Amino acid sequence: MPVEMIPEMTLRLCSICENAAFDRDKALATVALQQAGLAGRVEITQAACLGACEMPQVLSLQGRGRASYVFSGIEMARDAEDLAKTCKLYLEAHKGWIKDARPCGRLRHKLRARIPALED
Repeated sequence: MPVEMIPEMTLRLCSICENAAFDRDKALATVALQQAGLAGRVEITQAACLGACEMPQVLSLQGRGRASYVFSGIEMARDAEDLAKTCKLYLEAHKGWIKDARPCGRLRHKLRARIPALED
């Protein structure tokens, strides 16, 4: 019986943003994550609001012991591949702190907040 992977991070998609379509956006993100070799490492969930309503659609990246990120102005059909690259960088970065965001593509210009990890 195959061992199920425990996700290392959570990708939250705002469910009330003007452009929100959770099922569609989750499907697009899932395909991009699979193509990037991240299947099973990223859990995709909904969030009622991520507080950047002036530029929908909003999403966040979070992980236990890692920095948290909030991005806005996301167009999942256009940004899914860059999102997967960003998730990969996030997982590879010490405590999730991405120092060079150039590989994130368009997402590096859509960052609204980066919050350091809580120290234990």
